Amino acid sequence: MRPSGRAADQLREITLEPHFSKYAEGSCLVRFGDTHVLCNATVEDRVPPFMRNSGRGWVTAEYGMLPRSTDTRTDREAARGRQSGRTLEIQRLIGRSLRAITDLEGFGERQVKVDCDVIQADGGTRTAAITGGYVALHLAFARLLDDQLIAGMPLTDQVAAISCGLVAGTAVVDLDYTEDSTAQTDGNFVLTASGGIVEIQAAAEDSPFSAAQFSDLLGLATEAAGKLFTLQRAALGSG
Repeated sequence: MRPSGRAADQLREITLEPHFSKYAEGSCLVRFGDTHVLCNATVEDRVPPFMRNSGRGWVTAEYGMLPRSTDTRTDREAARGRQSGRTLEIQRLIGRSLRAITDLEGFGERQVKVDCDVIQADGGTRTAAITGGYVALHLAFARLLDDQLIAGMPLTDQVAAISCGLVAGTAVVDLDYTEDSTAQTDGNFVLTASGGIVEIQAAAEDSPFSAAQFSDLLGLATEAAGKLFTLQRAALGSG
């Protein structure tokens, strides 16, 4: 029995609340159980210097945890003067995941920044950020489309992410902090609705895991991602 009482293949209660922020071109408050992340997408009429005069746009992400998103207060990284290696790694992962399903030639020389702020953390913040970030990005592009600034939706697929791991020798999906901190193997799976793999981060924390165990984790992730894609479409009003 998992500490939460969930079955091995059972997700936490997941909600995606679109249009959460008043001013952002696209926004989504995503909840994976007690993990809550606010994703805001901002459209800028400029691109980074390396993209200038290319006729292509850019999608990037920033990630941060609020000081009391955990059980003890953490100083703001801005107050420390630099971002941690963990923060940089996660926001790069989010950016790569969103660019993987975006036609960068489809929205001109514009940049979309997706800010993912962790309000409350209980494991799986990066997977929640990617899942909610997709909704925020879609809504930002929909705004450009409504304003007749682009000719079509420049998204080629859906993307979502979920954590899976081996806990007490059993493959389980959507780890909360209690499981994440004691898992023998911990993995994050970034998948597309068409069946593609964007990225898999998996590591043994104790002893090596087998190919068969990895296959079990990938199977759980694939099944869970299907449910996340359905939730995304519902949040965007497409069923």
